[in-house]
Amino acid sequence: MAPMTTPGAEMHALVERLYPLCRSITGDGVRATLEIVDEYVPLQVHEVPTGTQVLDWTVPQEWNIRDAYIADSAGRRVVDFAASSLHVLGYSVPVARTMPLAELRAHLHTLPDQPDWVPYRTSYYKPEWGFCLSQNTLDALPDGDYEVRIDSTLADGHLTYAEHVVPGQVPDEVIVSCHVCHPSLANDNLAGVAVATFLAKALAERNPYYTYRFIFAPGTIGAITWLARNAERVDMVKHGLVLACAGDSGHLTYKQSRRGDAEIDRVLRHVLTASERPHDVTEFTPYGYDERQYCSPGFNLGVGSLSRTPYAGYPEYHTSADNPDFVSPEAMEDTLAVCREAFAVLDRNRSYVNLSPYGEPQLGRRGLYESLGGRSDAKEAQMAMLWVLSLSDGEHGLLDVAQRAGLPFDTVAAAADALVAAGLIKA
Repeated sequence: MAPMTTPGAEMHALVERLYPLCRSITGDGVRATLEIVDEYVPLQVHEVPTGTQVLDWTVPQEWNIRDAYIADSAGRRVVDFAASSLHVLGYSVPVARTMPLAELRAHLHTLPDQPDWVPYRTSYYKPEWGFCLSQNTLDALPDGDYEVRIDSTLADGHLTYAEHVVPGQVPDEVIVSCHVCHPSLANDNLAGVAVATFLAKALAERNPYYTYRFIFAPGTIGAITWLARNAERVDMVKHGLVLACAGDSGHLTYKQSRRGDAEIDRVLRHVLTASERPHDVTEFTPYGYDERQYCSPGFNLGVGSLSRTPYAGYPEYHTSADNPDFVSPEAMEDTLAVCREAFAVLDRNRSYVNLSPYGEPQLGRRGLYESLGGRSDAKEAQMAMLWVLSLSDGEHGLLDVAQRAGLPFDTVAAAADALVAAGLIKA
């Protein structure tokens, strides 16, 4: 009998499959990435033409690359794009020259403090070309002439992003956003893509209260483009979460929204604390991933960011060491589990109105006490009913009840269900 495949193993397999692709803020690498994700969850792909004004930005020219290398006098490729998409400075303009090493050095990027690793570098909005390589490789290059070739194009085209929508009971939306613009970086990019993909699959298996919109877009310019194209309906977005750095061995970190008291902030704080997982909760800063776009003052959406070790918080960040071995199935599965727990709370966190607010209603004659008979948590469940009745004033949600009463959210939600069925409260 074949062994059972875990969601963590499936997510890791997706990371490994996507890892070799050369992604950037535009181009065929993004499209190829979305085509693979579309095999897991159906995507609506959007193509936005070069030159389109998106808020204060303009969609840039599209960049594509076919090959790139540095070859020595014997024709041996000492740096080869085919070996890793990190070897080329992102958005490099085409070049075909022969030059001495002394001249070439100005276009080479290394990490002297991590001499075995290749850095990730880009030049999106300034025409430039370059190569990234390990310091050890550079140190081993003898003086002499080298053939330099970058077979790339910068031309009018499109910026590509995609959405997947899980319909809910109400049209109000929760957005889940991840960036798809980094080349071969497993944690800072692909782990978030994998967790978002499998979160969408998991939500589709139940009947969520909210509508969940998953956004797979290039960082910064992609989120800005999405906001520009959805400005008239952005008030439908009630909550949101950005996923990044979702697969390393560090403990979970939740970065709060700009508001700091948005419902998503309260839910993530509660879920992480109640789970007793090691975790950090940090204040909002206008630097990081696309939460800073969704939380910009004009939109001020309740969007936080969930990661494990935060951006730039681990030595492997933006280097070739951020490879599939750096992320684990267990870590991605843990990140996925927290997302599922948080959205389960978010979906149930509604306020109710007590329909019998004058004095305590008689629970016994409605069979509510008897329904608790034999339960190991009968006293806790009874207290949950009393607390829900007490705070069902239309102003307090079930999360307020759970936190004030010091009771598990699931117990409070079950009490609310029982009281609704008995006709004592209504949403």
